Amino acid sequence: MPQIADHPLRYQLTNELHARPAPQVPVPGTAVFLALKPVSDAAARDRKQDRAHLEALLDRHGAPHPAPGATHHGCTLGRLGLKWENHTEFTTYTVFAAGAPDRAFDPAGFDMLPADWVDAAPGVRMTSILFIVQPTPLRADGSEDEDALEKRLDDWFEAESLAAGRVLDGSAIVASDFRIDPAGHIRMAVFVQPGTGPRRVGRIVQRLCEIETYKTMSMLGLARARQVSAEMGQLDQQLSALIDGMAKGLSGAGSAGTVPDRNPLGTQLAAQEALDQLMAVSAELERLEVSASFRFGATRAYEALVHARINALREARYRGRQTLEEFMQRRYDPAMRTVAAAEGRLATLSNRAQRASRLLSTQVEVARSAQNQALLRSMDQRSDLQLRLQRTVEGLSVVAISYYAVGLAANLVMPLTQAAGLGRIGTMALITPVVIGLVWVLVHRVRKSLTGRDSA
Repeated sequence: MPQIADHPLRYQLTNELHARPAPQVPVPGTAVFLALKPVSDAAARDRKQDRAHLEALLDRHGAPHPAPGATHHGCTLGRLGLKWENHTEFTTYTVFAAGAPDRAFDPAGFDMLPADWVDAAPGVRMTSILFIVQPTPLRADGSEDEDALEKRLDDWFEAESLAAGRVLDGSAIVASDFRIDPAGHIRMAVFVQPGTGPRRVGRIVQRLCEIETYKTMSMLGLARARQVSAEMGQLDQQLSALIDGMAKGLSGAGSAGTVPDRNPLGTQLAAQEALDQLMAVSAELERLEVSASFRFGATRAYEALVHARINALREARYRGRQTLEEFMQRRYDPAMRTVAAAEGRLATLSNRAQRASRLLSTQVEVARSAQNQALLRSMDQRSDLQLRLQRTVEGLSVVAISYYAVGLAANLVMPLTQAAGLGRIGTMALITPVVIGLVWVLVHRVRKSLTGRDSA
């Protein structure tokens, strides 16, 4: 068979599908889960610190380190099993061991993670879970003892918020009230049916961890939505006031029977001032969009993952109790709708601001055009006045030049006119029209040569 060239990423992409196997959780057993992230979205995650923190835990037990660049790792720490995952925003640790605790949900169970190591963690706790994994209580005849199981649920969880259901075709019953107990952990119980293997139990535990983690991470969007909504309320009022003022100005300028605006410069300045205010509002809305876009986008992704993980459990109702899906529909989905509403409102406000900016820009251009037209009319009036003044000056110039020219011409022709019997007065009367005409023609030609056209 000829050699077939592989794509450089073929093995990497194929192995990615098998990169995060579920842990094998024994029955009975105990598991703890911890999710850490930076205290704020703005704080940059240092993956090197996350890895160094993991390696510090591994070194305590002499366990092997993960491969360079790995974002997940599974190993054993003595009698404990460990699963580590490094996600985009957070890092998770799942530790599990065989055997049931002497006291249900004993906070000492979290001592599987050393206290000083937890205190040195690069980040803060987003959520932590204490698991109890037990066989389903059975009667003497081998049937499920629902009364004994109900008693445990009543003793361990808040009845008002308890969600429980059969999962994975009845392989187990899972239960949680999703409340933080006095020790600071979420409590979850998994009651396993006989014949269910540790790998399937591990998948159940992993999906429950993912549901709780993604739920908690998506709720960050609710906190951001509330903060953004408070700022949007003020910006909405400013935007509405600007749009109302613009609408009144436009309706006043165009109403029948109103006097046209005689001061386009004033209109332009008022519109420009409103436009400046509107641009300030638009800039604030853009800032809000930029600051909230990542969190809102992440919330949508986490919400989809929560519902996908719940669907993967294939829930069935247990003794009339609310399922995990119903719990999310009643208490979680309204929060996600609030986030979606805030995101939509922010987009709507931005669109309104953009439309108003375009309208105000048009109003400014119209006012500027009116100002330019008024300026042109004023220039035309000044040009016409200047032309009239020029013609008046030209007429006076002709008279003045002619006055002196007649005197000079009279001195030149007097010897001839005296021989003909004409006196000085008669000579001047005779040559005056001729001199005036010649002066006018001369002035006209000079003006034409300077202007290039006949201005008469």
